[in-house]
Amino acid sequence: MQTILIVIHLMVVLALVGVVLMQRSEGGGLGIGGGSGFMTARGAANVLTRTTAILAAAFFATSLALSVLARYGEQPIDILDRVPQAGQQGAPAGSGGVLDQLGGDSDGAAAPAPAAPAQPQVPSGQ
Repeated sequence: MQTILIVIHLMVVLALVGVVLMQRSEGGGLGIGGGSGFMTARGAANVLTRTTAILAAAFFATSLALSVLARYGEQPIDILDRVPQAGQQGAPAGSGGVLDQLGGDSDGAAAPAPAAPAQPQVPSGQ
């Protein structure tokens, strides 16, 4: 169902872009507005305006339908459901948040301090 709705949505989008590009520009900013076309100026304006309104309504309807299907579909997925919370089974001991679970020791102990650098040996006798 969702795939069919996506295909319909894409066809509506392409048709809407085409209809908007066919409309006559008010100021003729690109130099292509006006002139003689396949219909009279007034008739083309009425047809293109109504077509744009119908396609815009279809675009909004398919957008809303896709969002409802995504929300209430078979398996709504939330990224926060995958993160084990503190106190749940399977959560590591001492887990306070997502950043605490990313790396480090699994027992929550502090990492050992780095070893001190070796002191240079100075020869005695000079």
